[in-house]
Amino acid sequence: MEPATTDHPASPPAHGGESLAHVMPVPVLLAVFAALMVLTVLTVAAAELDLRSANLLIALGIATLKASLVALYFMHLRYDNPFNALIFVAGLLFLAVFLALTLLDTLAYRPDVELFLEKMPR
Repeated sequence: MEPATTDHPASPPAHGGESLAHVMPVPVLLAVFAALMVLTVLTVAAAELDLRSANLLIALGIATLKASLVALYFMHLRYDNPFNALIFVAGLLFLAVFLALTLLDTLAYRPDVELFLEKMPR
C-alpha cells in the first residue's frame, strides 16, 4: 500500500518546496491602479502642453514608469528572482539606446518636416 500524500489536489504546484504563485494584497493592487491612473492623467496633461522636444521625453518617461509598475506588480517581477529584474532593466536600457539612435536620425530631417508642415493647408 502506498503512503498517503499531504498535498491538496487544488494546491498550486511547488518547485523545490516553494510555491510558484505570489498572492498580492488588495491594497497594493489598488495603490498600483491609482498610480497608473494618475500617470495616465499626467500623460494627457503633458500632451496639452507645448514643451517642444521635451514632450516626447516626458511621454516616454511616463510610459516607462507605467510599464515598470505593470511589470513589477502585475507580472510579480518585484517578488521574483533578482536575475529576472536584471534582464528587465537591461531590456529597458537597450530600448533607450535604440530610441536615442532613432531620434538622432530624425534631427537631420527636421527642417524638411517643418517646411512641409508650414505648407500644409489648415
